[in-house]
Amino acid sequence: MRIPPCARGSFLALAAWVLSVGLALGHSGLQRTEPPVDSKPNRPPTEVRLYFTERLEPAYSTIRVKDDHGAQVDRQDAHVDPSNPVLLRATLQPLEHGAYTVNWRVLSVDGHVTEGRFTFQVK
Repeated sequence: MRIPPCARGSFLALAAWVLSVGLALGHSGLQRTEPPVDSKPNRPPTEVRLYFTERLEPAYSTIRVKDDHGAQVDRQDAHVDPSNPVLLRATLQPLEHGAYTVNWRVLSVDGHVTEGRFTFQVK
């Protein structure tokens, strides 16, 4: 069975439209971190910064940083930066040498929740 060229063109146009709508409705993704994911900084960071692809809802966006024993080492002051609504920040207690895990959970203004984790290690 042969598909007429005009039907084939209509199908391709519809498929392209569906894919572009899907990309436009994507959730907020983690764009970059400070310290970087899996990094090994020589000096302990004093703050964790997470940059996202969409604006965040401040009341529902959090960061928790724990050491390799499970103790929380952030100062429980995670907040969306008032001057940059895609930046989530948290200050840290003085860190010793060792491994740390950053757990995050955010609600973007489009109403979608995303979460994740990454590690870094202070040399």
